[in-house]
Amino acid sequence: MPPIITAFEQSPDRGQGLARDMRVRWALEEVGQPYEVRLVSFRAMKEPAHLALHPFGQIPTYEEGDLALFETGAIAFHIAERHAGLLPEDANARAHAVMWMFASVNTVEPPILELANAKLLEGDKPWSMERLPLVEERVRTRLKQFSAHLGNADWLDGAFSAGDLMMVSVLLRLKSSGMLDEYPNLSAYVARGEARPAYRRAFADQLAVFTGKRPGREEGDA
Repeated sequence: MPPIITAFEQSPDRGQGLARDMRVRWALEEVGQPYEVRLVSFRAMKEPAHLALHPFGQIPTYEEGDLALFETGAIAFHIAERHAGLLPEDANARAHAVMWMFASVNTVEPPILELANAKLLEGDKPWSMERLPLVEERVRTRLKQFSAHLGNADWLDGAFSAGDLMMVSVLLRLKSSGMLDEYPNLSAYVARGEARPAYRRAFADQLAVFTGKRPGREEGDA
């Protein structure tokens, strides 16, 4: 039986690839593992059946036989360990890839999510305009640091890895803000991730949930 992941029945991002099931879809596509998707409503996410899989009532979850996981970093790591293609064979390179998986969600993503919340949830507060520049500066600090480290490299540690998959997924949240454009190497880095056939397949499948139109597979994308 293929693994089953959960995803939004009605995605808040309207199929833009920002919902976190996208990271899991992408990882599964990269390793060539077929999977099934169970769509859940916002109401169902708070009901006992879903809370038994994800105690915080979010998506995605991942079920494989008697194994159930939540948290995209943990799920992507499990997929990368179970299948070839996302973690290097060399022990040190493998450790670096795992390190970047943690860095993406623990160091880079928090200020990006803070910025999103500042705009979407706090934009109508009287203090919002004063706070927003401070939040943006925290994001730019992380981008500047990461840009300096990445330099002109295509990927973080030679070949594409789960570390790149998670980092690109995090940085994609900034694409519409224009902040990535301030760091051309990061814009190019994200574009390389989006150009991967596995990413395109995952994006098309997630978008199909919103549009109701099942995408066709491009030639060579099987």
